[in-house]
Amino acid sequence: MTELIYQTDSYVKEFDARVTKIDPENNAVVLDRTAFYPGGGGQPNDVGQLIVNDRVYPVTKVLRGNLHVIEGECPPLDAVVHGVLDWSRRYQLMRTHTAMHILCGVVWRDYQASVTGGNMEPLKGRLDFEFERMEKELVAEIEAAIIAEVEAGRDVTVNILPRDEAFKIPDLIRTKINLLPEGIPEVRTIDIKGLDLQADGGTHVANTREVGPLTIVDYKSKGRINKRITVGLKEL
Repeated sequence: MTELIYQTDSYVKEFDARVTKIDPENNAVVLDRTAFYPGGGGQPNDVGQLIVNDRVYPVTKVLRGNLHVIEGECPPLDAVVHGVLDWSRRYQLMRTHTAMHILCGVVWRDYQASVTGGNMEPLKGRLDFEFERMEKELVAEIEAAIIAEVEAGRDVTVNILPRDEAFKIPDLIRTKINLLPEGIPEVRTIDIKGLDLQADGGTHVANTREVGPLTIVDYKSKGRINKRITVGLKEL
């Protein structure tokens, strides 16, 4: 089993680990511990480097199963590596992911609309909601509300709960379809204090102020009751 550092601390930029497996098919290695997020829930995977002594092995992708895909030759089995994330990219994704939860929390609180889909890239993300109508005035209301929540400086905390305890939380699943695998013993939750509490596996900032300036850059209809809102963040 790989220790997943990012699940409890999104701010770890560098770490030491050991290569426990080599996957020739994917030109990838498995580590005994990692801070690289493998992607999921609309958040892209991390990239960066593994360093052995003075040799650098670029990590170009991270797949499910914590397969760290390497550009060129892989480090050898049992090698002790120093992992370094592309921190600028990761932190932009953390800010963006938290912005998506702020948007989700505001829309759920104020309009009781479920999420039907979503995706993100550094500094830009979109969510689809069950709205019958999406007009300029409504978008302006939502934008003002999410800006206020960023400025409110709400703490963002992570908890890993037993499955039975987690599913006692009202509205734990905000998506139209429950994407949690059957039978998992624990559920990781992200709690934006006083606004949004839901199951989530990605990386986030510790306070909503870290999201920084943001605006709704686009909105459109994707069907009769499916409306898309796209949020853009500024570089800090």
